[in-house]
This record gives sequence, C-alpha cells and structure tokens, in this order.
Amino acid sequence: MPLYEYRCLTCGEEFEKLVSISDAEKNQHCPECNNNTTIRKVSTFASTGSSFGSSASASSCSGGGRFT
Repeated sequence: MPLYEYRCLTCGEEFEKLVSISDAEKNQHCPECNNNTTIRKVSTFASTGSSFGSSASASSCSGGGRFT
C-alpha cells in the first residue's frame, strides 16, 4: 500500500496514511480532530522528479549517447 499525504480542511493538520490505491481519493479521518474533511496533498517527491536527470546523466556519459 502506498503512503499518501493529507491535510485536514477543518483543523489544518497534515498527516501521512497508508491507503490502498482505490481508496486514495476518498476523504480520510484526521488523527487530530477526527473529521473527514481532508484532501490529498501532492507529494514533493513526485512533483520535482522529472525536470532533472536525463541531461545531467547524458553529459557525463563518455560515449556521448545511449546507442554506441
């Protein structure tokens, strides 16, 4: 089961919870106020991953390309 981040719209508490993929979009109960007015946050890991990497790794390759 993946770990998702949520924020409670009632009290502002931010928390993580192991939730099945099929239940990820459902409102989860806040551990602080027990209300279920929560939203799933966008993970910082997922939002910063693709803009780096390929150009830096390709420039450090001595062959100059992938298919040499």
